[in-house]
Amino acid sequence: MRHRLVRWGRWLHRRADDIASIMLAVMFAAFICQVVFRYVLNLPVGWVSELSIVMWLWLVLWGAGFVLREQDEIRFDMIYGSVGPKARRAMTILFCLAALFLYGWSLPAAWDFVTFMKVQETSYLDIRYDRLFSIFILFAVAILVRYAWLLVCAVRGERDESADGGERS
Repeated sequence: MRHRLVRWGRWLHRRADDIASIMLAVMFAAFICQVVFRYVLNLPVGWVSELSIVMWLWLVLWGAGFVLREQDEIRFDMIYGSVGPKARRAMTILFCLAALFLYGWSLPAAWDFVTFMKVQETSYLDIRYDRLFSIFILFAVAILVRYAWLLVCAVRGERDESADGGERS
């Protein structure tokens, strides 16, 4: 059963990576369109700039929530790397508890803000802001799930196989 879950997790991770790649391609194409319209055709248009900003917002939060692995995240390696396995485990547990508390505590307020923003739309693409900012809710839920899983693994004293993509060194 665990092997099947790990396989399913790897497949989902690859699909999340594919979506991030598509967002990056759209952002790049919008940037090229902006350069062509502004400097070649001397016809500045706002929708390409807005599309680039929307893709950047979604790409950053999508990538942080679904694409980055635990080992890819920035941490204070000088401290974490200089202590033994028991201290690392304790640090992981404390950090997971802090992240779960902070993201869990802020989630209702974030939900209220995102749902409130349905009253406004973007200037050029007419995207409602609640839809635009909904990526933050997905990001926060993904972070809550990730750190709950890491907390369970740390409490059990297990190494999370998804943190290194299932590769063993």
